[in-house]
Amino acid sequence: MLCVILPAYNEEPVISEAARRVSAVLEQAGIPYHILFVDDGSKDGTWSAIEREAQKSSHVSGLRFSRNFGKEAAMFAGLEQAKGDCCVVMDCDLQHPPEKIVEMYRLWEQGYEVVEGVKAHRGTESGVYRASAGLFYRLISKASGLNMAGASDFKLLDRKVVDALNAMPERHVFFRALSYWVGFRRVELPYEVQERLSGQSKWSPRALVRYALSNIASFSTAPMHLVSWMGAIFLLISVVLGIQTLVRKFSGTALEGFTTVILINLFSCGLIMLSLGIIGFYIARIYEEIKGRPRYIIAETCGTQHPGTEDTVC
Repeated sequence: MLCVILPAYNEEPVISEAARRVSAVLEQAGIPYHILFVDDGSKDGTWSAIEREAQKSSHVSGLRFSRNFGKEAAMFAGLEQAKGDCCVVMDCDLQHPPEKIVEMYRLWEQGYEVVEGVKAHRGTESGVYRASAGLFYRLISKASGLNMAGASDFKLLDRKVVDALNAMPERHVFFRALSYWVGFRRVELPYEVQERLSGQSKWSPRALVRYALSNIASFSTAPMHLVSWMGAIFLLISVVLGIQTLVRKFSGTALEGFTTVILINLFSCGLIMLSLGIIGFYIARIYEEIKGRPRYIIAETCGTQHPGTEDTVC
């Protein structure tokens, strides 16, 4: 059984087409499947559209969050609720082509446990967005020691991989990085990014920056090491300047340097505040983790979670 997980946030216009396209592709290929929509606290009629699809087909079910918890939480909710032998995670707007699911499934049948969808190109994204995404993945790849240049949310995971991910207790998760970090036998599958069926991306520049910072902090301690290196460099500079100042003082050639002192003080204070900010960010993440709050809260369910059995989510 293949479970297709589709996180959805304000995607009312595309729910029906997404269910239809995915079902048509998998039925034509003769692959037993189930579709699980995860409504991430949408403010439009997304949940009503999911309920209608669940009523039409026993192959469709849905979960609705009590509020918006974010895409990462939605993907992990799907993985925790999925019953399939393997799972595919993909975008609800069909920028991830459903036709590639069949190729992923065939690779899984050959023994691959992670089939990674890799963008052949980044579609109609702006040059700034493309450069920012490239910088982010270079940073996190260098920080984590994993080559994540081709990582994406579009991938097939074997049941063993899903169970390994579900066993991780951390609250702040980065699906792309964690699914890479767990290892297992993997293969890459290129795909062409499709146009959105409707609407625009839900990611604003501010949200993307916050998402990038959060994920770097969740998966790497590199910023903390950066604080240590900045401190060491500044200490070395201070020693050199201190020796120079003493030499000039004892030789009688010391010069008035009020402006220099002010600049050094401003620089050192700025460095200290930056360092405290980085440390404070990590402390805040620790605080959020130790509270142990759930990643998400399910407010409502619909549909049969595992067709052919009495296992329902209603």
